[in-house]
Amino acid sequence: MINLIGTYECKADAKGRVMVSSVFKKQLSSVLQDGFVMKRAVFQPCLELYPMQEWNLMMAKINKLNKFKKKNNDFIRRFTAGVKMVEFDATGRVLIPKDLLDFAGIQKQVVMSSSVNIIEIWDKDKYEKAIDDAALDFADLAEEVMGNTDVDELS
Repeated sequence: MINLIGTYECKADAKGRVMVSSVFKKQLSSVLQDGFVMKRAVFQPCLELYPMQEWNLMMAKINKLNKFKKKNNDFIRRFTAGVKMVEFDATGRVLIPKDLLDFAGIQKQVVMSSSVNIIEIWDKDKYEKAIDDAALDFADLAEEVMGNTDVDELS
């Protein structure tokens, strides 16, 4: 499993290409040759960039769902909507497909932020708003999510 670290600002060019931070490229160096999957996020108006090995782990979990249950099929359809395979080019850029640019509302200023094993790709203004909105109740959220957990349970 990959554990990515960092939040970096960059710019999208007119074709939707974004230069990936050299820090992320270094962290991803062992999996660059395998390619990536880019998709719409489930909860936010941003994109998610999965290293192929992380995508395959996610698909293994999803593949265990009973496809004869409507809610499972609905989930799979929504989760995989707009999924694209992408690669970094020779200069370290990734091309964001037009439909995904539109979904995330990405204009020119972009934020790439680690989310454990994937990279979230945001329009900068939307990212700042999401961070500001989350700050209002983050203490309560942190207590709810992490406060009732023994340290031993996390390992």
